Amino acid sequence: MTDIFREVEEEVRRERFEKLWKKYGDFVIAGAAVIMLGVAGYELWQRHETSVRDTASAQFNAALKLADTDPASAVQKFDYLAKTAPAGYATLAKFLEADTLLATGDRNKALDLYRSLGSSDDNLISAAARLRAAWSIVDFAPRRSVADLVGPLMGPHSQWRYLAREVLAYSDYRAGLLTGAQTEYSSLADDPQVPSTLRARAHSMAQLARAGGEHDYGTVPKPAAPVSPAKP
Repeated sequence: MTDIFREVEEEVRRERFEKLWKKYGDFVIAGAAVIMLGVAGYELWQRHETSVRDTASAQFNAALKLADTDPASAVQKFDYLAKTAPAGYATLAKFLEADTLLATGDRNKALDLYRSLGSSDDNLISAAARLRAAWSIVDFAPRRSVADLVGPLMGPHSQWRYLAREVLAYSDYRAGLLTGAQTEYSSLADDPQVPSTLRARAHSMAQLARAGGEHDYGTVPKPAAPVSPAKP
């Protein structure tokens, strides 16, 4: 009897499955097709993205090689990558475009790019751009302009605060405010939390400011004119 009931139960299940398949089979097939197309599309997209990154990498390296020998062409290539490359390469290209422009003397365009990068959501890029911009103008700009650039980096928990303080100390030094510059440099030099290379620079600059700055070292006397041998 048990076998009979089992056979009946299996027959009922089979009939139910057939009814369900007739009713929903098309949807199951369609769903499977969508999944397969989705997987295939994702793989194609991944291959495309890899190809785009590889192309951007090759173009980026080519622009880097040009930066020393043909900076004008390098600027054009960096500008193109900044507008067309994937996000990471585009940001780096924009940064190096600014660096190359600065090296060629086109300070205004470089500064515009640095300021644009300074508003980036990426803290590393933003901080590096602000510091680069500050150093690019510190020799002639008023202190407030430098302070505006590095102000967001001066927070007590900012990992960039020491570098920001250094450029501000140098701004004071260039303006002839030697007492303030010496105080700030000495503070940096004596702070154990400051990176060692920055402490060394700060110590040297503190000594220079204490000695009156680079303009008070005097000049080396001109060598004496050679004496012509006496004629017999």
